[in-house]
Amino acid sequence: MVTIQDTELKEGIQEAIERAKALSKPVLVSEVQKINHIDPLSFYAAGKSRFFGERFFWKDPSGEAYLLGLGICRQIQSDESTGRFDRVEKEWKRFINNSIIFNPYNNHATGPVMFGGFSFDPIKEKTKLWSKYSDSLFHVPTYMYSEMNGQAFLTTNVICTRHDSESLFEKIVAERSMLIGSINDYHPECANNLQEEADINPEKWMETVNEVVEELKSGTSLKKVVLARESRLNYEKPIEIERVLQNLMKMQSESFIFAFESNGDCFIGASPERLIKKYGENVFTTCLAGSIPRGKTEEDDHILGEALLHDQKNLTEHQYVVDMIKEAMEESCTEVELPNEPQLMKMRDIQHLYTPVIGRTKEDASLLALVDRLHPTPALGGLPKREAVEKIREVEDLDRGFYAAPLGWMDFRGNGEFAVAIRSGLIQGNEASLFAGCGVVQDSNAKSEYQETKIKFRPMLTALGGYEK
Repeated sequence: MVTIQDTELKEGIQEAIERAKALSKPVLVSEVQKINHIDPLSFYAAGKSRFFGERFFWKDPSGEAYLLGLGICRQIQSDESTGRFDRVEKEWKRFINNSIIFNPYNNHATGPVMFGGFSFDPIKEKTKLWSKYSDSLFHVPTYMYSEMNGQAFLTTNVICTRHDSESLFEKIVAERSMLIGSINDYHPECANNLQEEADINPEKWMETVNEVVEELKSGTSLKKVVLARESRLNYEKPIEIERVLQNLMKMQSESFIFAFESNGDCFIGASPERLIKKYGENVFTTCLAGSIPRGKTEEDDHILGEALLHDQKNLTEHQYVVDMIKEAMEESCTEVELPNEPQLMKMRDIQHLYTPVIGRTKEDASLLALVDRLHPTPALGGLPKREAVEKIREVEDLDRGFYAAPLGWMDFRGNGEFAVAIRSGLIQGNEASLFAGCGVVQDSNAKSEYQETKIKFRPMLTALGGYEK
C-alpha cells in the first residue's frame, strides 16, 4: 500500500502560477515524497493505458538504482548537429533555475530529472526507422518513481502557466491517486509468436568489412572502425514492452536495463557498458572492448576467458579504448585511477575485456561535458575518433539512431549516469529492429565478425522470444 501524504504541492502550484505570470513563461513545480517500495515493473506497467509512448525505465547493473518515468511534463530536444551536449545542458539549467522544488532529501535521482539521450551521429542522414527520435531527446516525467539503495521516492512534476488556476492541483492529485491505485503485480500477456526474422543485407555487410580491412592495411591513419548491422523481427501481435523488460531483468541482471518510449516507439536494451557516472565530484567510467562467447561448461568457459585475456587482437583493441578514455578523463579530472591490466566481465551470452576507471572532477566539469568528450569511445566508433565516424557515415547502410550512443539521466543537482546503448533494439508495434556491431582492425575476418554480431544479438533476441538461426 502506497500512501501519499498531504503536501506542499498546492502551495507550490499557487506560487508557480504567479511566477509564470511575472515571467511570461511556464514554471515547474517539483515535489518529492518518500514512499513505500513499489515493484518497478508494476509501476511502469500501471502507466501503459494513460502514458503509453511517454514512459522510461532504467536499472543500473548493481540493482541499487531504479528510475521510472510516466508522462512528459517537459521535453528537451534538438536536431542540430553541433554543440548539442552544451545546448541540452543550458536548456536544462534554464528550466531548473525558475523552478520551485520541494525536496528535503539529498538522494540522487530525486526531484526534477531528465531522461533520454543522443543519437550516435547527428550528421548521418536520418531514415524513417528513427523518425520518432530527435538527435537529442530528453523527457522530464510527470510522475517518477526512483529507488536508490533501497529507499523509494515519488517525484511529482507539474508545469504551471499564467493561464492555469488552482484547479490544476485537484487535477494532478486525482490523476496521481488513480495511478497509484492502479498499481498491481505485473503479469505478462499471452505468448507472442515470431513470424519472421531477417538479417538486413548480411553479404553486403561482410563485403564492407573486407573493404575496410583492406583500407586499414593500406597505411591509412585509421586504426579501427566499428561497423554495425541490423536484424528485423516481425511478430504476430504488438510486442509487449513490459514482458521484454521482465525477461531482460531475469536474463541480463548484471547490465543496465533501459526502455525509452517516444511517440509510440520504444528503444530498449540491456547494456553492459557504462559511459559515465557522476555523483558529486566522483566519476566512474568503463573500458569495455574485446569479446568471446561463454563456454557451455565451467571448464570451457574458463578456457575461453583465458584465451581472451591473452588474445593480442582483442588486447590491442581494448588498449585503444583504455588510452582514449584515460586521456579524456585526464582533461576533466584532477585524479584518474585504473588498473594496469583488464579483467573479465562475464555476461549471460558473452564475456568481455573490462577495465574500470575512477576519477575526481575539476570544478567546471559537468556530466554532459564528460559525455561529449567520451562519445563515441573506440569500442563503438573506432580510432582516430573523427576519421572513424566519417568512415562509418560513408560505408554503413544502417541509421544507428540511438544505438551505440549515450542514454541515461541527469538530476537537477548535476548528478547522473549514462550507458552506451548497445545490446539494444527499437520496438515499433509488432516489429523490432535489433542492432549489433564489432570492431574492425587489420587482421579482422568478415565471417568471424559476422558471428560476433550474432552473439551480440542474443540478449535482445532471447528477451523478445526470438530464436537463433
